[in-house]
Amino acid sequence: MNLRQLRYVVATADHGTMTSAAQALYVAQPALSRAVRELERELGVELFARSGRGVVLTAAGEQVVRQARIALDAVDAIEELSVARANGRGAELRIATTSSLEPELTGRLIPRFARDQPAVRVRVVRCDGRDQVAAAIRAGRADLALTDLPVPGDLSAHPFEQREVVLISPPNLKVREPVPLTALDGMRLVLPARGSARRAELDTMLERIGARPVAAVESDERGSWLGWVRAGMGSLMWYRNQLDDTEGLAVRSFMPPITRMIGLVHAHRQLPPVARDFLAFAKETAKEARHRDHP
Repeated sequence: MNLRQLRYVVATADHGTMTSAAQALYVAQPALSRAVRELERELGVELFARSGRGVVLTAAGEQVVRQARIALDAVDAIEELSVARANGRGAELRIATTSSLEPELTGRLIPRFARDQPAVRVRVVRCDGRDQVAAAIRAGRADLALTDLPVPGDLSAHPFEQREVVLISPPNLKVREPVPLTALDGMRLVLPARGSARRAELDTMLERIGARPVAAVESDERGSWLGWVRAGMGSLMWYRNQLDDTEGLAVRSFMPPITRMIGLVHAHRQLPPVARDFLAFAKETAKEARHRDHP
């Protein structure tokens, strides 16, 4: 028995379906279901019974969930005691992320955090993709990670922000707005270089929506992407919030929208105090951003 299993059981009881519980925790549904089944086998009891499209607690399940809530509350209280610290003085915080999300850390989150915690040294652990990010967390090479969600069930995820992918193109490009995904077939695009993590990310996205654009330019010189679009060489698919100067260009949403949720991730173990501070800071930052966008 472990804390992850207890969290999954409590979430399933709260949400009524394993699918909803997995979505709330930002973990893969098969991983959650497997963890619940393993706990049932270990305890020798059935915790949930099917009811329509959802599940309900059995009598044994009600007892387990009641005690699980007490245990999880106790763990949270114990972890709070670790805040008796020297305000993170001299501490190092290691955060893993991918190349596409690194600007989010270095350009937005870390500078603001450093103003409040000037004695903390933050080190970015650069990874080629989401799998490498998870590996860095599991191996203890990073305390936290900023990455795409969902993540495997052995990691704990905290949703941060949802990002929209948009089409940036010369204003004379004739295309319906919002842009139908079918319009990407045969469209000339400025793409990251083949073999790069950014390219793999975009290729996966295009494959998922069944689009086959034409590569007009392939380069990881991110600072040149918009210049090539302005020169009429092609359009660009990228994240709305990661574009600096799109003046004179058309920025269009897709229909249906292309989005992804990113979050902060860590292993199911007690975090160092400075990592807990950063996690709380990031959550507050995300909350402030939501209030600005939806007052």
